[in-house]
Amino acid sequence: MKPNDLSNERFTGKPRLIVIGNGMVGQRLLEELMQLGARYDITVFSGEPHLAYDRVQLSQCFNGSSPDDIKLTDETFFHHHGITLLHNQPVAWIDRKKQCVYTAQESVYPYDKLVLATGSNPFIPPIEGNDQPGCLPYRSLTDIDAIRHWAQGARRGVVIGGGLLGLEAARALHSLGLDTHVVEFSGHLMAMQIDESGGQLLRNKIEAMGIHVHTRKMTRAISTGLSSRYRLRFAEGDFLETDMVVFSAGIRPCDQLARNCGLVIGERGGITIDAHCRSSDTNIYAIGEVASWNGNTFGLVAPGYEMARVCAAHLSGNDATLFKGATPSTKLKLLGVEVGSIGDAHGTTPNSVKCVFEDALEGVYKKLVLDASGKRLLGAVLVGDTSSFAILDQYFSNALAMPSKPAALISPKTANEPGPGIDNLPDSAQICSCNNVNKADLCSAIANGSTQLDDLKASTRAATSCGGCATLVKQVFDSELTRLGMTVDKSLCEHFTYSRQEIYHLVRVNGIRDFNTLIQRFGKGRGCDICKPTVASILASCWNDYILAKEHATLQDTNDAYLGNLQKDGTYSVVPRIPGGEITPEKLIVIGEVARRYKLYTKITGGQRIDLFGARLEQLPEIWEVLINAGFESGHAYGKALRTAKSCVGSTWCRYGVQDSVSMAIRLEERYRGIRAPHKIKMAASGCTRECAEAQSKDVGIIATENGWNLYVCGNGGMRPRHAELLATDLNDQELIRTIDRFLMFYIQTADRLQRTSTWRENLEGGLDYIKDVVLNDSLGLANELENQMQALVDRYECEWAATIKDKEALKRFRSLINDTTPDEQIVHVIERGQPRPATLRERAEKLASTLTE
Repeated sequence: MKPNDLSNERFTGKPRLIVIGNGMVGQRLLEELMQLGARYDITVFSGEPHLAYDRVQLSQCFNGSSPDDIKLTDETFFHHHGITLLHNQPVAWIDRKKQCVYTAQESVYPYDKLVLATGSNPFIPPIEGNDQPGCLPYRSLTDIDAIRHWAQGARRGVVIGGGLLGLEAARALHSLGLDTHVVEFSGHLMAMQIDESGGQLLRNKIEAMGIHVHTRKMTRAISTGLSSRYRLRFAEGDFLETDMVVFSAGIRPCDQLARNCGLVIGERGGITIDAHCRSSDTNIYAIGEVASWNGNTFGLVAPGYEMARVCAAHLSGNDATLFKGATPSTKLKLLGVEVGSIGDAHGTTPNSVKCVFEDALEGVYKKLVLDASGKRLLGAVLVGDTSSFAILDQYFSNALAMPSKPAALISPKTANEPGPGIDNLPDSAQICSCNNVNKADLCSAIANGSTQLDDLKASTRAATSCGGCATLVKQVFDSELTRLGMTVDKSLCEHFTYSRQEIYHLVRVNGIRDFNTLIQRFGKGRGCDICKPTVASILASCWNDYILAKEHATLQDTNDAYLGNLQKDGTYSVVPRIPGGEITPEKLIVIGEVARRYKLYTKITGGQRIDLFGARLEQLPEIWEVLINAGFESGHAYGKALRTAKSCVGSTWCRYGVQDSVSMAIRLEERYRGIRAPHKIKMAASGCTRECAEAQSKDVGIIATENGWNLYVCGNGGMRPRHAELLATDLNDQELIRTIDRFLMFYIQTADRLQRTSTWRENLEGGLDYIKDVVLNDSLGLANELENQMQALVDRYECEWAATIKDKEALKRFRSLINDTTPDEQIVHVIERGQPRPATLRERAEKLASTLTE
């Protein structure tokens, strides 16, 4: 023990609050406390090396996202609020009598109030051999790193557990290219959330993707395999061999600290709490998965966030805010399959009745569980189509009277109708369960000035966590604006009183081909940094003229202005297009020679091409002239345009491939290259359902079947990853191109400024069904027009760098100094991992000092 620690030298006179755990719920507690202005001297202990991150999005780290993409906070938050955060500092003991916590390093920290937000641990079944190397849990970022490490060189991976996390783990292994198997003890997948029929449909969908499912299997032991590293021996006498095992068989509250200090523990584990989230010791609180309320623990984030809100309120002196449990409802997308579960999904309530809709051809299963009178919704199961989830959840949560024909809510003709109408929901109706936002909160925020949807989300937090309530939030938003008689200003900026979509149509209909004509006829002033690049993009989307032509060059943003991505050290990246990832040895040699000659940092990207970093402005034309002469084209990494069409090796090489995905990826990339859009576009083509090209995370993704191509749209990675949705099935090559032409042009015409396809789809009235009607059924009579407009853009394509190196006027902009070709010596690189990287300010200063000394 370190006796000096007891003096707590940093004590400021405020009450001392210790929070053990900095996961999703622990971080939300801190945010709630800061919002309430609670005055505590706060110390946070975290057992992980990372800041709080969104554990729900954990599997995205296998799809190109980094830990930074899913983090919930940064160091600035703690500095700004004066909170002490101790990483990798697990607490070893709580002394309730002295009100101190002891760390594993024998440091002592006194407290006045203590909150346990330690979450849960993955349950590892008591299987013989479960502690061998390569037998791993799936719960944290550390687990992700271990799984990725063990997957290298492995051929097959097995997940033990077919629940929510188990299927996420299976998606992770599948994305790593492993032959993936799921082993489940129950008779069907997701047995806790959905019934047997829904589980069977889910199984069919997952197996169609190339993941093998084994149900009613009890693993007895994990021993050495013959053809693989391990052999799973089942109680039924058979076995399955694998190179790695991932355990995802449930969670258990991480309550050992509480047990050791004598707090009351629930019958099924977890720290017993009251309605204020206090434990049996009134100075100690518990929130999240470690807490047990009325004998129940909650493994979802929404109840944890509600506990954090209640706990923060009580710590701030509010006794009126109480935790009242949580609605047992879940909506998510597993491996691209929509699944929803509400309340008594299994229909175990006495005298309950059921309404069931099933369409095996479309892969849709829906069930309502009603009370005997048919007036009260008790539960629901949705597999394959969760479009009616939001309104059903409102019926359940607010005990609304069901319509005279409840089955209409899940029938295919009316599943997307608003049911009782958003105006009929009570003000107390909880719209966003993750952040405890009700209808009244949204209406109040709108009345107080949140008249843009993004502003409404920012001010209330609604639809910013899981996103499941986004449709309802939009409905409330539209309804309330109408009720208030408010006109939402959709002006692009102060120079144009039109939205981006309206400006597009003005340009198209009036045949406007330059900014000056547009602003003289339909705007005012000289333009700004918002409208100029937007109009530049619209002009390119309509006419595909050379963007550095005299009338367009001054409109472009920094990247488009110099046909390269500006990097933080002032240099630019050079990204030649490599369609489909296919490249000859001769072209590889050219790239290598360019990188060596100009001392460029090289990196192979996730989009199957090679980025060259560190090129000075004046070097860009020289570099591109070499690349153009070798047969390369601009990769448009700098533009809001198509980046890449990623592909696997397809039927040419792969023994599983059923279509030539490489040829199709090349065809897509060469067709849509250079076409400007509201935001960047990524595509992918997978040669079979093993999905090695990750097509379901792209704006446009295609997956080969024996009958043609399945087309997925509106997916993306980034801060809020989103799976693409199935638009059409079994298309031949001609049908596929025609459908993509229509989809992309419809997006280009109607999306807002800087709006990805995923956000566009979420905000589009009618969502995917509306896109299907327009693109597939030609409900607006635009099909021919969309196809012709796309073909016109394709026909006018010219490589921008090829045009630039022929244009003497355009080349003048690539000089550091107008009358001097001397390079900028302020740009300095150092060697790291064998390649140059930008020098830090300190390294630049040291070089300058060295030069002066010499």
